[in-house]
Amino acid sequence: MRREDIADISAFVMVAEAGSFTKAARQLGITQSALSQIVRRLEERLDVRLLARTTRSVAPTAAGERLVARMAPMLRDLETGLTELIETRDRPGGHIRITSVEHAARAYVLPALARLLSDYPEITVEVIVDYGLVDVVADRFDAGVRLGAQVEKDMIAVRISPDIPMAVVATPEHISAHGRPERPESLVENRCICLRLPSSETLYSWRFVAADRETQVRVSGPVISNTAELMHKAAREGLGFAMLPADMVAEDLQEGRLEQVLSDVTAPLPGYHLYYPNRRHASPAFRLLVDALRYRA
Repeated sequence: MRREDIADISAFVMVAEAGSFTKAARQLGITQSALSQIVRRLEERLDVRLLARTTRSVAPTAAGERLVARMAPMLRDLETGLTELIETRDRPGGHIRITSVEHAARAYVLPALARLLSDYPEITVEVIVDYGLVDVVADRFDAGVRLGAQVEKDMIAVRISPDIPMAVVATPEHISAHGRPERPESLVENRCICLRLPSSETLYSWRFVAADRETQVRVSGPVISNTAELMHKAAREGLGFAMLPADMVAEDLQEGRLEQVLSDVTAPLPGYHLYYPNRRHASPAFRLLVDALRYRA
């Protein structure tokens, strides 16, 4: 097999697995038109159609599926072997891609990277913030960070944080104007800042625990967001009550910009976990990253 055949087949497999020329081109760092020409050249050389193209989607043909099934594992083994060879020369190195929610990235991932990367400058870590439940294999991530309850059972999960204390907060002016809720159910009658869960498209229900009994309150209000940072900003603007990680609002509480309510019954979130598929031959750089992120009580 010629060198250009391997490169072209690798490009085709990436398109087939991504289901999109745009996504695959972005991952390869080339233009969409250049990638399309590569796949077309491969089809002409093999004299078989590998992809069925429409205006909305790209999918492998029957012949394309057979080629992906045969070549994808070989290409991954080749990539892993080359990466391990490079990383064992002098010091661990390489590029690691992680998907994470923004609070976990800011509070736990970045501090761990600050410690790790100062000792291993040859390692590069790409952190993509996304609140959806990302399929790390299909989207070509090395690992993901989500709350423990969200991690699929077929993934290896490593805890990277304690449980996350939460705080229900609002500005003093908002509390003065709309009243201080004395029990969780009172929030139903209040203006709240809501979180839209991208995985289910539903609004997140706020959890409270009193006398070992859990209560979930479906709040509503004038602002709905899918990011904690925007919810935090909305709370500081006086737009309603928000439930946020306590560390995110600690300075606001100390400075008096926000006030906390229902602190004795607000339930914490389960801790964040790093999740990834089983790897019999994980790279040295990835093993170092897992160890740097691992939570030690």
